[in-house]
Amino acid sequence: MLEFLKKSYDIGAPVSGKVLSLSEVPDDIFAQKIAGDGAAIEASSDVVVAPADGELTLVFKTHHAFALTLDNGIELLVHIGIDTVNLKGEGFELLANEGSRVKRGTPIVKLDREFIISKGYSLITVVLITNSSMIDCIKYNAGQLVKAGEDNIYKYSLKVSK
Repeated sequence: MLEFLKKSYDIGAPVSGKVLSLSEVPDDIFAQKIAGDGAAIEASSDVVVAPADGELTLVFKTHHAFALTLDNGIELLVHIGIDTVNLKGEGFELLANEGSRVKRGTPIVKLDREFIISKGYSLITVVLITNSSMIDCIKYNAGQLVKAGEDNIYKYSLKVSK
């Protein structure tokens, strides 16, 4: 009831590539939505951008992941690659500072794709809402080809307070 009153929010593609459902990610923590709900992208570009406007609240010291807090309270985690933490920062160059305010499309991390792939790591990039208890529903764009900073990978709406 009153579905038309619910505002939906877009999460953009942080990298170019093909959108995957989390069940297609070869890591149980992501595939089983243990760390949150969202989607993934089989990355084909070398710059990872902010998927939405917000504050860059956390950058992992290995630069393989970062978190954003959006103005509506949603917390996003962007995790670049599978098991890439093992690279200890090699292949990742930080382009934005933790604590800074970013706009959708702001470059955050530059990848050395050839190096990361040569080490045997997948560049599947996961974009999760980690406080998914705030979410009413998510509509995924699985299977679509997207361009970083331009296209959406999913839409979500917040639970309505009673």
